[in-house]
Amino acid sequence: MFPEYRELISQLKANDRHFDSLFNKHHELNQKIQLMEAHVEPASHEDIEILKKKKLRIKDEMYDLLRKASATQAA
Repeated sequence: MFPEYRELISQLKANDRHFDSLFNKHHELNQKIQLMEAHVEPASHEDIEILKKKKLRIKDEMYDLLRKASATQAA
Protein backbone atom coordinates (compact mmCIF):
# COMPACT_ATOMS: atom_id res chain seq x y z
CA MET A 1 0.00 0.00 0.00
CA PHE A 2 1.40 3.37 -1.09
CA PRO A 3 4.93 2.20 -2.00
CA GLU A 4 5.94 5.78 -2.81
CA TYR A 5 5.35 6.65 0.86
CA ARG A 6 7.02 3.61 2.42
CA GLU A 7 9.54 5.62 4.45
CA LEU A 8 6.97 8.23 5.49
CA ILE A 9 4.58 5.48 6.58
CA SER A 10 7.27 4.09 8.88
CA GLN A 11 7.86 7.55 10.34
CA LEU A 12 4.17 8.24 10.90
CA LYS A 13 3.55 4.81 12.43
CA ALA A 14 6.31 5.55 14.94
CA ASN A 15 5.38 9.18 15.67
CA ASP A 16 1.67 9.68 14.99
CA ARG A 17 -0.74 7.67 17.14
CA HIS A 18 -3.73 8.46 14.95
CA PHE A 19 -1.97 7.29 11.78
CA ASP A 20 -0.69 4.17 13.55
CA SER A 21 -4.21 3.40 14.73
CA LEU A 22 -5.60 3.83 11.21
CA PHE A 23 -2.85 1.65 9.76
CA ASN A 24 -3.54 -1.13 12.27
CA LYS A 25 -7.31 -0.93 11.78
CA HIS A 26 -6.84 -1.15 7.99
CA HIS A 27 -4.68 -4.24 8.43
CA GLU A 28 -7.23 -5.84 10.80
CA LEU A 29 -10.08 -5.20 8.38
CA ASN A 30 -8.05 -6.61 5.51
CA GLN A 31 -7.39 -9.81 7.46
CA LYS A 32 -11.05 -10.13 8.47
CA ILE A 33 -12.23 -9.60 4.89
CA GLN A 34 -9.82 -12.25 3.62
CA LEU A 35 -11.10 -14.75 6.19
CA MET A 36 -14.71 -13.96 5.28
CA GLU A 37 -14.04 -14.31 1.56
CA ALA A 38 -12.30 -17.64 2.17
CA HIS A 39 -15.38 -18.76 4.16
CA VAL A 40 -13.24 -19.30 7.25
CA GLU A 41 -15.37 -16.72 9.07
CA PRO A 42 -19.11 -16.63 8.43
CA ALA A 43 -20.39 -13.54 6.64
CA SER A 44 -22.87 -12.43 4.05
CA HIS A 45 -21.91 -10.62 0.87
CA GLU A 46 -23.34 -7.45 2.44
CA ASP A 47 -21.17 -7.86 5.54
CA ILE A 48 -18.07 -8.11 3.38
CA GLU A 49 -19.04 -5.07 1.31
CA ILE A 50 -19.61 -2.99 4.45
CA LEU A 51 -16.14 -3.87 5.73
CA LYS A 52 -14.56 -3.16 2.33
CA LYS A 53 -16.13 0.30 2.31
CA LYS A 54 -14.91 0.96 5.84
CA LYS A 55 -11.41 -0.17 4.85
CA LEU A 56 -11.47 2.13 1.83
CA ARG A 57 -12.50 5.13 3.98
CA ILE A 58 -9.58 4.40 6.32
CA LYS A 59 -7.21 4.08 3.36
CA ASP A 60 -8.44 7.43 2.00
CA GLU A 61 -7.84 9.07 5.37
CA MET A 62 -4.35 7.60 5.59
CA TYR A 63 -3.59 8.85 2.07
CA ASP A 64 -4.70 12.37 3.02
CA LEU A 65 -2.45 12.26 6.08
CA LEU A 66 0.47 11.02 3.97
CA ARG A 67 0.01 13.76 1.39
CA LYS A 68 -0.13 16.44 4.09
CA ALA A 69 2.92 15.06 5.87
CA SER A 70 4.80 14.82 2.58
CA ALA A 71 3.96 18.42 1.70
CA THR A 72 5.10 19.56 5.16
CA GLN A 73 8.42 17.77 4.77
CA ALA A 74 8.97 19.27 1.33
CA ALA A 75 8.36 22.81 2.59
